[in-house]
Amino acid sequence: MKKILSLLAILLLAKATIAQDKSPVQFVFSTQRTSDSLVQLTISAKLEKGFQLFGLKKQSNEDEFVSSLQLDNTITTDSISEEGKLLQIPARDASTPAFRVYEDSVRFSYFFKVLANDSIILKGSLNWLGKQADEYPSGSESFAVEVLPTSNDEAENNSEIANQTLWQIFLLTFLTGLLAVITPCVFPLIPVTVSFFLKRSKTRAAGIKNALWYSLSIIGIYTVPTILLVLLFGDDILYQISTSAISNLLFFAIFLVFAISFFGAFELQLPNSWANKADQKAGKGGLGGIFFMALTLVIVSFSCTGPIVGTLLGQTSTGGVSTAPIIGMLGFGVGLALPFSLFAFFPSMLQSLPKSGGWLNSVKVSFGFIELALALKFLSNVDLIYHWRLLDRDVFLVLWIVIFVLLGIYLLGKLKFSHDSDLPYVSVPRLFFAIASFSFALYILPGLWGAPLRHLSGFIPPDGTQEFNLDALKYQLNSGTNQNGKTLHLAQPPQRLADKLHVPYGLIAYFTLEEGMAAAKALNKPIMLDFTGHSCANCRKMEKEVWKDPAVLQRMKENFVLVSLYVDESTDLPIKEQYIKKDGDKVITEGDKNLDYEITQFGFNAQPLYMFLDLNGKPLSTIKYGYNPDIAKFIAHLDAAKAAFEKNK
Repeated sequence: MKKILSLLAILLLAKATIAQDKSPVQFVFSTQRTSDSLVQLTISAKLEKGFQLFGLKKQSNEDEFVSSLQLDNTITTDSISEEGKLLQIPARDASTPAFRVYEDSVRFSYFFKVLANDSIILKGSLNWLGKQADEYPSGSESFAVEVLPTSNDEAENNSEIANQTLWQIFLLTFLTGLLAVITPCVFPLIPVTVSFFLKRSKTRAAGIKNALWYSLSIIGIYTVPTILLVLLFGDDILYQISTSAISNLLFFAIFLVFAISFFGAFELQLPNSWANKADQKAGKGGLGGIFFMALTLVIVSFSCTGPIVGTLLGQTSTGGVSTAPIIGMLGFGVGLALPFSLFAFFPSMLQSLPKSGGWLNSVKVSFGFIELALALKFLSNVDLIYHWRLLDRDVFLVLWIVIFVLLGIYLLGKLKFSHDSDLPYVSVPRLFFAIASFSFALYILPGLWGAPLRHLSGFIPPDGTQEFNLDALKYQLNSGTNQNGKTLHLAQPPQRLADKLHVPYGLIAYFTLEEGMAAAKALNKPIMLDFTGHSCANCRKMEKEVWKDPAVLQRMKENFVLVSLYVDESTDLPIKEQYIKKDGDKVITEGDKNLDYEITQFGFNAQPLYMFLDLNGKPLSTIKYGYNPDIAKFIAHLDAAKAAFEKNK
């Protein structure tokens, strides 16, 4: 009898082991810091076909058809969220709620309070309950995952993002500097300058040394003034210039003049006296003389490089990284100066350079088309700020399509200017550049009917300015009534600036903090502050790359009251709301008020910036969340803000 019992025990143990190995559900446990004091525990479950898993949320206090989480640590649970394919299965008893189960896969997210500097091992077990046909299998899964301290983790993450941005800026501006080398203002000077250094110097080593100093001088001429400008007027001076309506209007006029000049209407250059004085000092010899030779090059080439430098300064100043303009000018200077040193090291390569000729003029004219397109970008910023509605998205795209089609025709030799040489045949490079120009025009063509054009989101006007937009219509039809209906019944709809400002994807947004706070109290939801701007390229990128994600969009609609504060909005405040800041400047417009609020309350002056407030207007997190295209991280941040709000109710 004992042998039979022992055999039965062994068989039962083996059956249990096999059952464990063939578990219908596989779990993965992980943790992530979402703020200084909140930790997200994520439980990802992959389910076998035909197997369904009960969630962790009870439908009522008597609901026993749920899975449960038990923790060994004495940590309080703030909130829980569930994501997956949810099914409603009718209960056998009509008086009880339907079963809520998940199939295929599901992700549970728990949020815990943990001190910022704590490093702990989170231990516990998940007691799961499933449904398979008419059976209700169950089991338990133990876990132990590490929670790292906030301080070093967050700092390293932010530093990594900033470093990636700076490296991207440097690479882009470096390539732009190399492109500027082939302009007719710079290219003909390369062989002359390099030969001068090599022939004038007593030794080849001395010639190389002089060429290196010449290159370093070019880099310094572009970089040092930018550094001084930042040091004297603050690291936000270039940002303020780039986002100002007056500055953008001035940039439009300058770029338009440059474009007309590139087309050959007239020659644009700095005063000859500047170049003459620099050239006179260049003749003195020594390192000082070489420096003034570099300065002469910069002055003489201004008609070609000036628009490029202006564009780079404008674009790099809007990213929220204070050192970006300095890195941008460094990259451009390195790209422009590199050929002078490279040919000094390898003078034999000078023989392989193409001879100056009509092709340089073609390069200049091509730059003219590009400058004209960029000029429209600056005019579009002004148009958005003042709500002129002259350059709506569709009008802007039409003009760009025409410009790049004409550029392609010009490159094929079918369009000529008075100063162009005869083109007996089309070279291979011209053919490829023409293909690129026509392809770009075809790429943006669907944008006339609302195509997202995600790669150009930071350059073209927002979708809300286009009258006929199939993509926006899709979101209007599929937006549902969950948020819209609730907002209209329980909260006052947006009033102030609602006729001028809009947000994408069927979202409802308030454009003043006062209206948003009233709506948040009526709906009992936290506020998502969206500090943005009409001329903010990264804001449009976040909307196209992150907001558009279905999981992000659902959370923004259901969990928050969106308040979009435009820092460059030109609408005047009512007289009674205008005031004088501590520095003596007067706050007159809605944009002035929003920017002052961003700076004084959060110590930040770049866009985008996303902050989350409770019903008392206090931040739910100290993290200043700016431009970051990582969708998963943004979702985690939204969940953390929601969890913090639920905790503080």
